[in-house]
Amino acid sequence: MHGTLVSQALGSQATDEERRKSAGNVRTNGRETLGQNVTMEDLRSTAGAGAGLVAVSTHVGDPAEAVAEVLDACDGRELAGGVLFCSGKYDRNALADAFRQTFGDMPLIGCTSAGELTSRGYDSDSLVFIGFPAGDFEMATLRFTDLDNFNARDAQQTIRQLVAETRRGHESEDMHQVALFFVDGLSHREELLTMTAQEALGDVKLIGGSSGDEMAFHQTGVLHEGAFYEDAAVIAVLTSKRPMHVFCASHYRPGEARMVVTEADPETRTVFEINAAPAAEEYLRLTGIPATTMDEHFFAAHPPMVRIGGNYHVRSIQSVNPDGSLTFYCAIDTGIVLAIGDPVDRIAGIKELLNKVRAEVGEIDHIIGFDCVLNRLDAEDRQLAREVSRLYADNKVLGFNTYGEQFLAGHMNQTFSGLVIGR
Repeated sequence: MHGTLVSQALGSQATDEERRKSAGNVRTNGRETLGQNVTMEDLRSTAGAGAGLVAVSTHVGDPAEAVAEVLDACDGRELAGGVLFCSGKYDRNALADAFRQTFGDMPLIGCTSAGELTSRGYDSDSLVFIGFPAGDFEMATLRFTDLDNFNARDAQQTIRQLVAETRRGHESEDMHQVALFFVDGLSHREELLTMTAQEALGDVKLIGGSSGDEMAFHQTGVLHEGAFYEDAAVIAVLTSKRPMHVFCASHYRPGEARMVVTEADPETRTVFEINAAPAAEEYLRLTGIPATTMDEHFFAAHPPMVRIGGNYHVRSIQSVNPDGSLTFYCAIDTGIVLAIGDPVDRIAGIKELLNKVRAEVGEIDHIIGFDCVLNRLDAEDRQLAREVSRLYADNKVLGFNTYGEQFLAGHMNQTFSGLVIGR
């Protein structure tokens, strides 16, 4: 079977001793300050009993020192689990080892990034950790490897088993559940995995992102059980009495131009022809932009969009190939009709989104955000990055820039998606 249940956190039914073991005996190491490279936002979110999530980011480059900063931020609190997003600058093996040695067998998942979302907003060369306090949360995880040989039927059986185990003992309680999902952003398997996982999860809503590597497109990593894996995906079912809400938002609307994909290979995500013409040439013509270099900035500014179920969704282009074909961040089939997206008022849209999610959960503890790296590039090119960063920071958004986002059963492109956790 590809994909087995490999780790389950202990929650409110566990003894104090079991919780201490599952949290890796998380304690402060006695240092009184977090250090100059770690954000101080965390002191507000972790001080006092039941005060909220542990949420910390650091630019310390040495893995052992970075993990020590995270431990300091925990301030002796026991954790049911955590998530980690990190820049490719870190030695992954050393970082994973440091977390394992410090936090023991505490459930910990995460991935490498194409940029981080810290308490400063858009960030880079950093590490982000979010910890879920024991007593308020339970976290159970599983990993799938060898994604080229992914068996959907076996995977669904394993996921259903995981969900059933997380609900045992909570039948009469008003509990909320979500599923965090991270997948190798170079695997080209997000569509199948996301659809398979959400179907098996049932009413547990899925949210997550594809791992990145600062747009090198060489090697990304997914973290689980004290190690980073390639060609892998990880799911964590998070259970809590706290309100939790997932969302997905786009900053584009379809323009007037339309194009029909007349030759494509969904397996490699390559489009060879649009309107029976070379794909790159025809795409450029339809943008209405004079001959220019087609790079990630150009693709971010003019994203193709497809209509699904009455709504338009971005289908981002990753690169133009020497033969004039286009490689996308998602599977594209022959016969699909695409529009070219125009930007909407991003700042107004983010503000409206934040108001909506606040209405859903009340007071926000934190938002775990998954923001496509192309959104970040486009925001920088349009001189909006500073204002977006301020909105993220003011609303406690922590997360990473992705190679794609997963929302419910869909693999999305160029969205701002995430999980809102209330108090």
